[in-house]
Amino acid sequence: MVTQRAASLHADIGEVLLTPETIAQRVGELGRELAGDYADKRPLVVGTLKGAVVFMADLVRAIEPVPAGLSLEFIRASSYGAGTVSSGKVALGGTLAAADIAGRHVLLVEDIVDSGRTAVALVDHFKAAGAASVKMASLLSKPARRTCAYKPEYLCFEVEDKFVVGYGLDFDEQYRSLPYVGVLRPELYTGFE
Repeated sequence: MVTQRAASLHADIGEVLLTPETIAQRVGELGRELAGDYADKRPLVVGTLKGAVVFMADLVRAIEPVPAGLSLEFIRASSYGAGTVSSGKVALGGTLAAADIAGRHVLLVEDIVDSGRTAVALVDHFKAAGAASVKMASLLSKPARRTCAYKPEYLCFEVEDKFVVGYGLDFDEQYRSLPYVGVLRPELYTGFE
């Protein structure tokens, strides 16, 4: 039964945009870039739950050599209710205290920058908490959907305005475990908008 469901997840993908090999190569390149940029900054790497977990795990392992004092945290950020359209309101949650942020060089890790509202809310939140610097690394950016001016400082891939899943990205809490980024077949989400 589990094997049948896993097979059906792959069958739900209309097109593979980014293969595991393509993703691994770019994440490795970005990790080396971050190692240089954060070499002496004791970075606080903060992943947004749940979508960025897969990307963040691979990214922090690619940051070589590891900057002294690098630490990991997570924050919840949501602008989606049920369906596929952003609510326009960003809710942040987590246990990260302002004292843990103050004076730190924060690297936010996102799965995708879509409208940009969540990214802006996250950056503003960490700046207000007294971070020494705040930058974002995003697996994907979808500029066609941007409703506010924001561009992540570190980006793996820019994608067209298609409904993407896999490598941490989900639809209705499914597809996160796919090892690639693919386009979900439209008939599977039509009516959820």
